[in-house]
Amino acid sequence: MSSVLGALSSMNILLVEDDKQVAEFVVAELSAAGHSCVHACDGSAGREAAINHAYDVMVIDRMMPKMNGLELISALRKAGDNTPVLVLSALGDVDDRVQGLHSGADDYLVKPFAMAELLARLDVLKRRSAKLESEAQTRLVVHDLSMDLLRQFVQRGETTINLQPREYKLLEYLMRHAGQVVTRAMLLEHVWGYHFDPQTNVIDVHISRLRQKIDKGFERPLLLTVRGTGYRLGPELDH
Repeated sequence: MSSVLGALSSMNILLVEDDKQVAEFVVAELSAAGHSCVHACDGSAGREAAINHAYDVMVIDRMMPKMNGLELISALRKAGDNTPVLVLSALGDVDDRVQGLHSGADDYLVKPFAMAELLARLDVLKRRSAKLESEAQTRLVVHDLSMDLLRQFVQRGETTINLQPREYKLLEYLMRHAGQVVTRAMLLEHVWGYHFDPQTNVIDVHISRLRQKIDKGFERPLLLTVRGTGYRLGPELDH
C-alpha cells in the first residue's frame, strides 16, 4: 500500500502494538505523513514509554502480552495522564467498543483499518485535545489535587494548601506534566530559569517542602521520586 500523505500538523505519537508486521507498517506510514512515532512492543513497555516521555496521542492495541491495552489505559488515567488514546483492536462488537471507551480511551478503531482513517482520527483527537486544553487553562486537576490558575488557589480534597511563589510554580509545572517523569534538568530550566546545573540542593529542598504540604496527612502520596531520574506527580501506578 502506498504511503498516505496529508496536510496534517505534525504529531508525536506512541504506538503500543505487539504485532511486528502491523507495527512496522503503521510506523512507516505515520513517518511518511510527517509524524514522529515511537513503538513499544507490549503493554509494559508502553507504560514505561508513556511515563518517561510526552506524546500528542497514543495508539494502543487491545490484546497484548504483559499488560493488555485496556489495563494500560486505565493505569495511565489513574496516574493522571490524559493524553488522547485511540484503541486498535480486532474486537469490533458494540460491547467491545464500549468497554474500550469506558477504560479511558478516546476513540476505537477496528482492525483491519484504512491508514487514511487512522490518520484522520488521530488528527481529530489532537485538535480536540488542544481545544479542551485551551478551555481548561484556568484549572489543573491531578487525582484529588486541584489548582485554580486565576486565583492561584490550591486544594487537595477539601483542604486548602498554602504555597510560597516558587512552590506554586514548581507544583504548576508538575501538574502540567502529570503522569510523566520530570527530570531535575527540566525543573531547573522551567521553574528556576537555569540552563545549567548550579550544583545546589535547591530542588531537593523545594520538593521536600512541597511534598510536606500536598502529601502529608493524605492516604495516597502524589509527589513521587523516580530514583536516578526525577519526579512524577500522580498516584502510584498499579502493577
